[in-house]
Amino acid sequence: MKRFLVAVVGMALMACTSIEVAKVSGSEIMTGEGEAIAVIQASSLGWTFFWHLVTVVESDLDEVVNKMLVAEAKKMGANKVDLKGASTSPRSGIFGLSAILMGMPSSGAVGVAVK
Repeated sequence: MKRFLVAVVGMALMACTSIEVAKVSGSEIMTGEGEAIAVIQASSLGWTFFWHLVTVVESDLDEVVNKMLVAEAKKMGANKVDLKGASTSPRSGIFGLSAILMGMPSSGAVGVAVK
């Protein structure tokens, strides 16, 4: 039992998030919304069990777009984000078979922080 708990804690630590930011000049990056101040990329790796029924660490579009990408843009003083792309790994249908015992769903989003 002790080894199992150590393994569970170790695997939970494998799930991670990452935010990459590149500050840009508003005159060099064109947006229809306003002045660009940064390009932001947010990534998240989750951890699930049994066909994604038991979620240990969450990774979905809500996590990367709202809680990471938009939050980072607001910290930089942006009013909004011009979302350029977002993706997440499918969890249903044939894709659910990849997580029979354990799954590691991933999500990501890229946007331009606009003032």
